[in-house]
Amino acid sequence: MFSWKKLGNIFNPRLSSGRDWMQEYAQCPTPLILDDSTVRVYIACRPQRGGDLQYVSYPGYVDLARDDLTRVVGISAAPLLPLGNSGSFDEFGIMPSCILRKDGAIYMYYSGWSRMQSVPYTLAIGMAVSRDGGATFEKSGEGPLLATALNEPYFVTGPIVQVIDDQWHMWYLTGRKWLESGNGKYEPVYQIVHATSSDGIDWIRDGIPIVPTLSEDECQDIFAPFFLAGKWHAIFAHRKPNTAESEYRLGYASSDDLETWRRDDAQAGITTSASGWDAQMMCYPQLLELDGRLLMFYCGNAFGREGFGIAELTGYSAALRD
Repeated sequence: MFSWKKLGNIFNPRLSSGRDWMQEYAQCPTPLILDDSTVRVYIACRPQRGGDLQYVSYPGYVDLARDDLTRVVGISAAPLLPLGNSGSFDEFGIMPSCILRKDGAIYMYYSGWSRMQSVPYTLAIGMAVSRDGGATFEKSGEGPLLATALNEPYFVTGPIVQVIDDQWHMWYLTGRKWLESGNGKYEPVYQIVHATSSDGIDWIRDGIPIVPTLSEDECQDIFAPFFLAGKWHAIFAHRKPNTAESEYRLGYASSDDLETWRRDDAQAGITTSASGWDAQMMCYPQLLELDGRLLMFYCGNAFGREGFGIAELTGYSAALRD
């Protein structure tokens, strides 16, 4: 089992922002070691709801002091990317969930939101690139990098990308179906799948879930793999919609080959707090190795409405090496 020490609610835009486009939420906190003094955390944030009671979501960042990650030293002055044109896949929201350095550039993989008629939304995966160290980004194109496909008919979202032995790997979420929850409302069901690429642009995918579910309608969210003690581990979020278990909790899976994943949520070693900002929910985990420490960035209650926090790995049992 892993052991973690929570460092607290690091950034809450409802208290700290002062920007009209960053009034609520700091979802999908995605860290990048910016330089010797700064860790930059890319986030998806929102202004207040519009007159139609709908949200939009913008990408931004929060800078933390590398030697004291509880200290905010900077906040982006404007959104990093504009929302898409009318009818585009990211017209109503851009949510970064992966930042990757490669060959002198920084790649941002993100989820784009578009509203629907019968169900609330659909999502696809986009990409943007920075060539100035992560200060600004430019979309690689107006269309999505990954969208719905023959075996993935509803949506794709939540990409995490790593380059391992010269091969690009993407773990992302695919919509499996929509559940009617009453009063004409719908809840999506989505699970973790895997794709590979030689260049980070063209992907080979089959849409087959890779992590066993606890129930038929379980929703699985951002999958954060890391290598430790001779094997691969991953922390991810899961919930069951329309039930008492509809709040996200963190789960755990391990693998020897990045293909077969064994699930054992008891090994995650972290759960909601007794009170406060993450007492009801923990979601959107991201891992960062920093100066000999392994850190998990995550969101709490209401899908990150009160921002994000950090937990530090303090130990793990020998059983995780087996």
